[in-house]
Amino acid sequence: MNPDGLDLIALDAFLAEHVAGYRGGVTARLLSGGRSNLTYRVTDGESVWVLRRPPLGTLTPSAHDMGREYRFVSALAGSGVPVAPAVALADSSVIGVPFALTGFVDGVVLRSEDDLAAYSDEKVRETAFALVDTLAALHAVDVTTGALAGSGKPAGYLRRQVDRWYSQWERVKTRELADIEALHTLLDAGCPAESDASVVHGDFRIDNAITDPQDPARVRALVDWEMATLGDPLADLALHTAYGDPAFAPVLAGSAASTSPRMPGADELVERYVAASGREPRDRAFHRGLAYFKIAVIAEGIHERHVRGDTRGEGFATVGEATAPLAAAGLRAAR
Repeated sequence: MNPDGLDLIALDAFLAEHVAGYRGGVTARLLSGGRSNLTYRVTDGESVWVLRRPPLGTLTPSAHDMGREYRFVSALAGSGVPVAPAVALADSSVIGVPFALTGFVDGVVLRSEDDLAAYSDEKVRETAFALVDTLAALHAVDVTTGALAGSGKPAGYLRRQVDRWYSQWERVKTRELADIEALHTLLDAGCPAESDASVVHGDFRIDNAITDPQDPARVRALVDWEMATLGDPLADLALHTAYGDPAFAPVLAGSAASTSPRMPGADELVERYVAASGREPRDRAFHRGLAYFKIAVIAEGIHERHVRGDTRGEGFATVGEATAPLAAAGLRAAR
């Protein structure tokens, strides 16, 4: 039986042509669906891969870019930044939408506070700092040469972010929110020049990392590269710290590992990043405001897809509750 969003007959033919050692008889099951791209565990009974495709329904422009996701994962191989092995990229002729295939990385994903319960407070803090160190390592990758050199346009990145995320809001909003409008006005008027140019993950948080089950401070792979580009690294840092706000918890059904009180606070994470990267943050009010703005729009987009019936899996009923508090928090941060 085909899982929602996959045609196993077409996928079987693609794997037979493009994946060395494929044995046939592909099966797949949905790992997660609807908050970003749909993610499946795919196997022929011996080898295991991960397939990512865009969500069902109407998509917002520039999001869910499978080609971008695949290019960054492929380009970062051997960089010292942990990523899954890139395997194959398909255009929309195979299953109706593009998809990317990577090797399966065994490990744990720390999504909820319950997932953190298996570890001591000391290990939770160590894990949080290890993630920040990984972020600093990503931002240290040379983007002036090799495959990454043509993967984005760092100049004007912040201005494009302000414009793009407001455009996204206009497309996905299910209500009018004065705080979103006021926050956009502040960001539009106060947009600074970029501080630097690096790989920007675009959605860096604890549950977008696969960690070692015995030692979660060992990051085995960063995942969810659909919004990666070249841009201002401080945008990644601000987004990562904003994900620690309890206002984000409804996006993950009310219990997000990133919002746990056992995690270090934003100031501690920034201090760790400065020590690991040697990069001093600037324009923090703008970057924090932009981070909340982006998360609020993402939450509203997930909520809108859920209302349309285009999400798969559990935990979507509460997502819309996050939009207004995130917008309010962003307005406070940006002022």
